[in-house]
Amino acid sequence: MSYKHILAALLLICCLPAFSQIGELRNNWAIGVNGGVNLSQVSFESAVRVKEKFQLGPTFGVTARYISEKYFAMICGVQLELNYSQRGWKEDPEEKPYTYNRVMNYLEMPFLVHLAFGKDRGAQFFVNAGPQLGYFISEKENYGGDWEKYPYEQHGKMVEKKFDYGIVGGAGVEIRTGAGNFLVEGRYYFGLGDFFNSSKKDYFERSAHTTISAKVTYLFDITK
Repeated sequence: MSYKHILAALLLICCLPAFSQIGELRNNWAIGVNGGVNLSQVSFESAVRVKEKFQLGPTFGVTARYISEKYFAMICGVQLELNYSQRGWKEDPEEKPYTYNRVMNYLEMPFLVHLAFGKDRGAQFFVNAGPQLGYFISEKENYGGDWEKYPYEQHGKMVEKKFDYGIVGGAGVEIRTGAGNFLVEGRYYFGLGDFFNSSKKDYFERSAHTTISAKVTYLFDITK
């Protein structure tokens, strides 16, 4: 599936509430914190294939959510986050005697449509989807073995584009209690922006992040 198909599906999800019957008006603000782990790779397109494994790293931040209306059994709202996210990639050299991975640190801000199904108290199934912006902070390369014998283009090449953008979607379960709301979620981020230059004269045609995340979020209501 191309990124154009993914964007079309995302726009359809975001527009669904606009075509629904007007439901019960609500005014629920909730804020809290989130944390979890990333499994990251980079989508490289170049003359030589970069073979990869997943790079493991942390993610954590703050979350704000506003639920505006309820359409029958579906609760609709928006969610905004500001997160620290560690991404990167780990190479899979197969029989070659070297190791290499790169740790890349980002600040990221997802803008999410939040759709939930279930009762106001108890368990709810939810879906989040929307665009995500990011900004590169720092990076670190880790070498091992006879890496000097394999001078691949990506080794030693620093990030050239600090601004990152893409689309993110996830699903999970929320437990709403008197002590707050507890959410467990799985997400997938598909980067649309490259961090290396990608003109016709450059080596890499594409160098964009893809990330699978597992997150836990705690929210408490500030209005009901």
